[in-house]
Amino acid sequence: MKQITFALLVMGLNLSLAPGALQAEPNLAKAKQAVPAKKLFGFVLDKAALKAKAIGYYTRGCLAGGQALAVDGPAWQAMRLSRNRNWGHPKLISYLERFAKQVKEQDGWPGLLIGDLSQPRGGPMLTGHRSHQMGLDADIWLNPMPNRRLTAKEREETSAISMLDRTGLKVNSKVWSSSHVKVIKRATQFPEVQRVLVHPAIKKALCQAAGDDKGWLRKVRPWWGHHYHMHIRLKCTEPSCKSQGAPPAGDGCGKQLDHWFKLLTRKVTPKPKCLAGSLKKKGKGWICNCSKKLKRIALGKKSWYPES
Repeated sequence: MKQITFALLVMGLNLSLAPGALQAEPNLAKAKQAVPAKKLFGFVLDKAALKAKAIGYYTRGCLAGGQALAVDGPAWQAMRLSRNRNWGHPKLISYLERFAKQVKEQDGWPGLLIGDLSQPRGGPMLTGHRSHQMGLDADIWLNPMPNRRLTAKEREETSAISMLDRTGLKVNSKVWSSSHVKVIKRATQFPEVQRVLVHPAIKKALCQAAGDDKGWLRKVRPWWGHHYHMHIRLKCTEPSCKSQGAPPAGDGCGKQLDHWFKLLTRKVTPKPKCLAGSLKKKGKGWICNCSKKLKRIALGKKSWYPES
């Protein structure tokens, strides 16, 4: 029955299934195997005309009754319109509209450039994200909105700006400012927000700027990438979906953050070039699992042998 529900949601069919119709389930299963889910969802242009519902999980789910974020608002502009990823659960759309209005009126931020939300029916995307699948995730660029309406071409070609310096371990003081701290803090102030993902270097800069007021930083979590934008995730409050666990207790500015910088600065042993199928993991390194003679033939005399 789950497979039938899945297929109907994707195709947008409004059918009444008689008990005998369940025998069609094996055929639907075959169809799902033949066509990747990302194509079933990625090529659909409009929402499923059903009651709004987030279904599944952030990285494995879909969206019924999605709502499109307006391309332009009083305090935001949607970017990358050709992707058709400005869809979300109505709760997400409502949050973004209120968040954008507050940062403009109370924090002096010109407005939000809003990146990917979800596809019209959620689900896996043709490119990019693993999450954003049930309409409760949003990417907000860290560029301030310009004081004019961007053209459709500009929305496709304008680049988000990285907040990092050349080391990749600190924010760049030429682009990072106290205004970014205010905007990210504002994002966390709504009860429906579960976490805000940013690069570890941005998290560190926030910890340093927050002073004694660090309670809001619990929701700000370090994660790979996320130095061009922040990723906002709302809680799931419906029985049809599963919410992510609450962030660990504390502000996350101590040992948790230190661990991330160890990951960022660790030395990665390169994998040796081996004969096809002969590369094997051994301890913390890699070996070519074939005879030394074959290794020398395949790799040449100057090749590196991790077991030597």
